Amino acid sequence: MTRLLDPQIVLKERYRIVGPIGQGGMGAVYRAEDLLLPGRICALKEIAPDSDLEPETLTQIQEQFRQEAGILARLDHPNLPKVSDYFTHEGREYLVMDFVPGYDLRELIEQARERDEPLDERQVLRWADQLCDALAYLHSQDPPIVHRDIKPSNIKLTPSGLIKLVDFGLVKLLTSDEARTITVVQGRGTAAFTPLEQYGNDDGHTNAQSDIYALGATLYNLLTGRPPATALIPPRNINPDIALHIEQAILQALQLHPDDRPADIKIFHKMLHESSMPRLLTPNAYENWTSALRANLPLGGAALILLLLAFLLTP
Repeated sequence: MTRLLDPQIVLKERYRIVGPIGQGGMGAVYRAEDLLLPGRICALKEIAPDSDLEPETLTQIQEQFRQEAGILARLDHPNLPKVSDYFTHEGREYLVMDFVPGYDLRELIEQARERDEPLDERQVLRWADQLCDALAYLHSQDPPIVHRDIKPSNIKLTPSGLIKLVDFGLVKLLTSDEARTITVVQGRGTAAFTPLEQYGNDDGHTNAQSDIYALGATLYNLLTGRPPATALIPPRNINPDIALHIEQAILQALQLHPDDRPADIKIFHKMLHESSMPRLLTPNAYENWTSALRANLPLGGAALILLLLAFLLTP
């Protein structure tokens, strides 16, 4: 783990470190003051590559970081913190973002657990609406951007009620070629919220369905107070107040194979709000259900007529 920067250090003659917000294996996130814009507080994400790497590899890392940082700086969405700057300082890469005040959703889950009551489903759905909108925006970029680390601790609820997906730490750019690149602001995610395809050394199979899985796991955690386990327990077994269609949408998002998950984030968002149509786990299962319903319509109609006649003839 890299050594943290001391408070009061000034980077790029502009950003004065206030203190660390969090720390990981390849760097840290700091709260900092912007000396050129008095009163502005920002977040500095630090990427510190292994100093033992070959010079050529370090150069590749810098180029990859600048490519990804440049794309992130062009993003503009109300549920994403704005990236305003990026630079290199003493061999470490820095991404400058808006500092987002408020509680992260992991803290809200813990507060609800202390009260021994689940979070309100309607409120969770309002948060999900905002997250789906942010992901639809990311996935529609050219090339598409997959966040790859959606989890409650990376989502903040601001004092105004706005949700922010705050950590771009595991962003992955999807490109049309299959060239292997050294990924910098990317990693493996947190186990309970990470799909299987995100593990290993080949990220070729990571796509929008990976974010859908992570969002499904996050909603599971928010509505049950528990992260999804390897042996997946249906969320209504933990919290019976969860609507059936919401449970089914979450379970479909948590399918192991990406092809069995919703095709895109807009479809998943629609599933979370559709209570009129039973939602089954796979397209094949759904087709089987509808086929069976069509095949039994005559029998159902005959049964309904017999019931009506029995009612009319009964004294």
